Amino acid sequence: MISFFLDDTRKTNDAFSQILKRIYDNIVAVPTHLRRDKFVMKPLSLIIFGTIFLTTAVASSQDLGPTGPSPYDVIEGWHKPFAAEGFAFGGNSGVFAESPDRIFISQRGETKLPDPLPSEFAGYVGSIGINALRDTELRTWQNCLMTVDGDGNLLEVWDQWDHLCEDSDGPGPHRIRISPYDPERRVWVINESRHQIFVLSNDGSELLLTLGEKNVSGSDETHFGRPQDVAFLPDGRVLVADGLDNHRIIIMDSQGNYLSEFGEFGDGPRQFNGIHALAIGPNGLIFALDRANGRVQVFRLTSDASGEYHPEVEHVDVWSGFGLPLDLIVNEEHVWVSDLRPLKLVKLDFDGNRLYTWNVSNEGPSGYLEVHTFSVDSEGNLYGGDNQHGRTQKLIPKPNVDPALLIRPPFVQQ
Repeated sequence: MISFFLDDTRKTNDAFSQILKRIYDNIVAVPTHLRRDKFVMKPLSLIIFGTIFLTTAVASSQDLGPTGPSPYDVIEGWHKPFAAEGFAFGGNSGVFAESPDRIFISQRGETKLPDPLPSEFAGYVGSIGINALRDTELRTWQNCLMTVDGDGNLLEVWDQWDHLCEDSDGPGPHRIRISPYDPERRVWVINESRHQIFVLSNDGSELLLTLGEKNVSGSDETHFGRPQDVAFLPDGRVLVADGLDNHRIIIMDSQGNYLSEFGEFGDGPRQFNGIHALAIGPNGLIFALDRANGRVQVFRLTSDASGEYHPEVEHVDVWSGFGLPLDLIVNEEHVWVSDLRPLKLVKLDFDGNRLYTWNVSNEGPSGYLEVHTFSVDSEGNLYGGDNQHGRTQKLIPKPNVDPALLIRPPFVQQ
């Protein structure tokens, strides 16, 4: 019930989100699986009534289309803990399945555990009521980047780059991506709080590019303002969701040199209120999650890359009616969006029609507070990072499930 409040409302400035935050600030949420009272209320019982009313209003205002059960089974305990004694995973903000046997995960540091450790601890901080995103006093900037195998066992910890996460006032790493068109398979790490993007070699041995200035927000050609994501065009250009401060999409070349931009703050076409994720589809389509506006905007590049560094970008469509969209995957024919209020995954066609929605459970040992990021490998396995519970989970297709309900890997132009 309370889970949809647990998005990062500090990042949104729409009026409705501020109302929700005021309500949440008057409630202490406790995970339901701890078998205790779910809420510790402050004196005004009207707060609870308002919470229930607003929750129902948000959910009922959304056109979900056909709804049904999840087509996946969760592998419980997949993400194997490896932290030193006294620590656990932090907020898992980014996940990218390079292959079924190598999955990249970015986390917002590790979380210090209480001593003594409660008996309910199940390997992740959400199991004992700690919110990895909000309980910042427990955060330590260590083991921010890692890879795991298909069984969730640790392959590599890139702790040599932990200093790229330190010394920032905020949540830190936000996404981790690899371009399917890059023969070097460079790893792009977007650090929201430091207003920077780092490009690392695929083996983690080299820092190849540093874009933006540490802890300096700006809106010129060499600065970012809390960047959120990157997406890759077949010709090598890179799109940056620059994101929570600047509300623009920057187009760069493959080496991070500024080419052009579009977008501004607002709620009209080509305007944004927090660009949280980007994806590229066929025929030059660009999909941007306009988070605080509760919508997806669709654009199309109308000129190719043959020496044209300032392409025209055509606004195609707006898909409204989302609660708080967080991430998306675009394949050859469909778009999948992870959304909050309530937590769900939504399948759409390229006209914005909702084809299927399944709610993501927040109950039990495999529950989520948010699917902040998700990725699909070449075998159809789904990985979802929980920024608040502090872990990544692997979901596998259920036996004999309708293939149309499964999330296919992202579009790659052949």
